[in-house]
This record gives sequence, structure tokens and C-alpha cells, in this order.
Amino acid sequence: MTSIPIADVSKGTKLLIDGQPWLVLEVNFVKPGKGNAFYKCRVKNLITGNVLDKTFRGGEKVETADVTDVEVTFLYSDANGFVFMNQKDYEQVTVPARVVGDDKDFLLENMECALTLWNGEPIQVRLPNTVTMEIEYTEPAVKGDTQSRVMKPARMKGTGVTIQVPIFCGIGDKVQINTETREFRGRAEK
Repeated sequence: MTSIPIADVSKGTKLLIDGQPWLVLEVNFVKPGKGNAFYKCRVKNLITGNVLDKTFRGGEKVETADVTDVEVTFLYSDANGFVFMNQKDYEQVTVPARVVGDDKDFLLENMECALTLWNGEPIQVRLPNTVTMEIEYTEPAVKGDTQSRVMKPARMKGTGVTIQVPIFCGIGDKVQINTETREFRGRAEK
């Protein structure tokens, strides 16, 4: 672990705060009329996902977290967790279900993801921003229904996750889904 001056911290820096890794989302330098300058940082805990604001005095040193990101490919899931393959050395890593969380709903075989490791242990899986999935079941579309604001539930093939899609989407359609908001983004190119 290395210490760096707070002035060198920028968006994307990973810090060690209270023994846990945090990702800096935003940094603001504040110079009040009276008193000393300080830095207001918005940080996200890489283990729990909690977001909070931290204030550091100017000139203070902070610890950087020994966090590495590796590009991985999702292979399969079993009773032990989710198995990913490192794209550089083809080493397989099993990630516990609690780390993957609700992202399991969008994990498809051979999907490329990013895996964050802290002290050699996986702490976070980052999916692509959008994923293309096929509709396995939804109520049939009615001819003439072209309103895009009216939504209906649709179950996706592969994972069985249900999302809201426009009423004109039918079984077999491929749709793009935002993995962060879990919302329909549009039809996929055929």
C-alpha cells in the first residue's frame, strides 16, 4: 500500500478507507473564504456498494487500495458460484454468488466482463453497460399496437429474468437491456 497526497486523487482512484477498498466517484476542491482548503470526495465501497461523501484536509495523505481489474469471460455457474476465465492467462476463477448478486440475471455464457480483485479475492463483477437477450415469453403483441410508452413484462431466454418491454415486442425478439437500470434500451439489430 502506498500513500499519496490528497491533491493527486482523481475520479477512478481506489483508496483504502477504514480497511476497505473505495472507488472515488467525484473530487471537489473547496477553498472557503476563511480557514483551510479541503477536498470533498464522493466514494463508493467496492465490497458493499455503499456511496458516501468523505472530506479530507488539504495536504493530507491517503492510502491507495491494492485493487486490480482483470478482463474475464463468464463460463458457467454451479453450486460453488460463478466460474470466470481470465482472458490473459486462461486461469479459472470461481466467484461467490454474494459477489455477483443480482447481476446474475444478465450473465450469459461467453460474456466478457471485468472482475475486480482485492488481495487476490474477487470483490466485484462489472458487466457491459448493455446486453442483448432474446424474449422467451411475453403476452402476444396486438396488431396495430405501436405505442412505445406502454410496457409489459417479458421473460428472457437464458437467465429467466423478467423486464418491462414495449407492448409491440414479441416472443423471439432480441432486445437490448441496460444492465445498471435493468431497463429496455431498444431492439437489437437483426
